[in-house]
Amino acid sequence: MLKRSRIFVLMALIATMMFVSACTPATTGSTQSGDSNEPNAVVTATNEYFANMPEDINKIDQVAFIDKVKAGEEMTIIDIRSADAYAEGHVKGALSMPWGPNLAENLNKIPADKPVMIYCVTGQTAGQTVLLLNLAGFETKSVNLGYKLGISKVEGVDAVIETTPNAFDDSVKTVIDPDIQEAIVAYYAGLKDVADTKYANYKITEDDAKAAMDAKDETITFLDVRKAEDFAKGHIEGAANIPFGKGMETEFDTLPTDKTIIVYCYTGQTAGQTVAGLRLLGYDAVSLNSGAGTAATGTAGWVNKGYPLVTN
Repeated sequence: MLKRSRIFVLMALIATMMFVSACTPATTGSTQSGDSNEPNAVVTATNEYFANMPEDINKIDQVAFIDKVKAGEEMTIIDIRSADAYAEGHVKGALSMPWGPNLAENLNKIPADKPVMIYCVTGQTAGQTVLLLNLAGFETKSVNLGYKLGISKVEGVDAVIETTPNAFDDSVKTVIDPDIQEAIVAYYAGLKDVADTKYANYKITEDDAKAAMDAKDETITFLDVRKAEDFAKGHIEGAANIPFGKGMETEFDTLPTDKTIIVYCYTGQTAGQTVAGLRLLGYDAVSLNSGAGTAATGTAGWVNKGYPLVTN
């Protein structure tokens, strides 16, 4: 009788263990090949972009750029301003690829066998695009301060400004990694979702950012990507600091995933690169118009608007 009782208890115990096992979620830290937790191609490429950041941070000085144009150096120049702005005047040889879905859909028309120089109006949307194009396999640099604040102010630039449109070479059919292509298409398609909000173009104005800060909006946070010494001299209240450059990706996991991250630098350009990277990694990031502001940004930028910085 005692033996039968023990057998009954053992069978009940086994049944209980089987039930618990069936109702317990699978462990999520597996390292098996094909596991969904492994970084995908886009995440890997984005992290590698920052890990291998060159000294020139994928930017070119506007004077150096115009010198290259005058010298007739081999390169592909892309103007991502509006079609109307391009028609009014653009750098000699530049191709028109207006910022937005059109750009993503025509990536395969860009030759991959020569450097790509890209410019927008003030450098911010070109900053976002320069990261995306590098991920797509193009050796791309953005022109400092864009057309309005940079290129147009270079002495003698009129000699290389034209109004004649330039055509793409129809024989060019560059192959893009399909995962990267899909991510870039989704990135630009997402602009439609924010078009009528204060985050249009994945940017926010100084006034809207200040209003959100004053209202103690808990859905936003600030990220300063300027140098640590400049952050120490003064930064937007509550901002975290991850200086832009090689290795900054190792600190991205300190950022909140449940807030809109307003990224700012000096003029908005490296913030643009950071925003593109963070968005590809799943963060909701936007850049502050003209950044903290410098003399080059005129009346635009946080400080130039008269908004305060703190040191604590």
